[in-house]
Amino acid sequence: MPSAELIKEADRQMTICNACRYCEGYCAVFPAMENRRLFNTEDLIFMANLCFDCRACYYACQYAPPHEFAINIPEVLASVRVETYRDFTWPSVLSRVLQGNRTLIALIVSVSIALVFGSVLAVQGSDVLFSANTQPGAFYEFVPYYAMVIPALALSAYGALALTIGGLRFWRGSGASLRQLLDLRSLSKASHDAFGLEYLKGGNAEGCNYPDWRTSNSRRWAHHLVFYGFMLTLASTTVAAIYHNFLDRDAPYAYTSLPVLLGTIGGIMIILGVAGLLWLKSRADPVPTDQRMIGMDNAFLTLLMLTSVSGIALLGLRETAALGTLLSIHLGIVAALY
Repeated sequence: MPSAELIKEADRQMTICNACRYCEGYCAVFPAMENRRLFNTEDLIFMANLCFDCRACYYACQYAPPHEFAINIPEVLASVRVETYRDFTWPSVLSRVLQGNRTLIALIVSVSIALVFGSVLAVQGSDVLFSANTQPGAFYEFVPYYAMVIPALALSAYGALALTIGGLRFWRGSGASLRQLLDLRSLSKASHDAFGLEYLKGGNAEGCNYPDWRTSNSRRWAHHLVFYGFMLTLASTTVAAIYHNFLDRDAPYAYTSLPVLLGTIGGIMIILGVAGLLWLKSRADPVPTDQRMIGMDNAFLTLLMLTSVSGIALLGLRETAALGTLLSIHLGIVAALY
């Protein structure tokens, strides 16, 4: 759980905000705040994870530093949020070693690529790995179908389990009841707000105060590109699975086929969105945030970028002798991302 000192500071700041209420309606944090007179640890964990880091409250606050009250809600909630990631992530050991540790993440990516590349080289041999192959089923000449599908299914199951356990840990840590967890009206409202990034629109629909005090929709659109680009790549993989398992059509597919079009558009959207977010983060005001959060964000975004770039490179060079190498690199990066 977040440290007693951090909880005390978050409680101090939220108590002052609750008395002022100038930022009423800025985001979901403030209606939740106004429903409380006192703030226990569970309340603060819940509100910290409602914050979208739009920073509107920080730039509007008359009590922000250098005022003696030193109100910095985005920073203190980000600090609580980082602690909840550490506490609620499963398995716990990963949450403690991967919090923005660039060296360790680079090591994991390198080892993942080396394992995939080394396995393909050892099993298939250099003659196969470094040869050009444009025939249907060419991918499976380098990595057999089940050697590709079974690890992917295992990683997907792990990801789903990790997210489920993390969500349940957060629910328990926020003190919510089972009835509140299953409240369909709340779930519907939360889903609408999340998928539309409602709280990055700003109070006047001109966007949030990011990367500085000026309002902009850049961050919101970059997030949309990343998320919906990911959904398109997921759709591409799903359609390709249908082609292979039910229509007896093996990859690689034509450039004009549905899996390739969906994957290409989705990959380009992810690259553009991630590039935009990394650029915005590089220019962002460092005061209203926790630097540990920046490290975690940048590490995740970099892995997403590498996944998409390697996928696009694989598509563009699939008819050359680089196919086997690029396929191994791409699969290794995907494994590291999971």
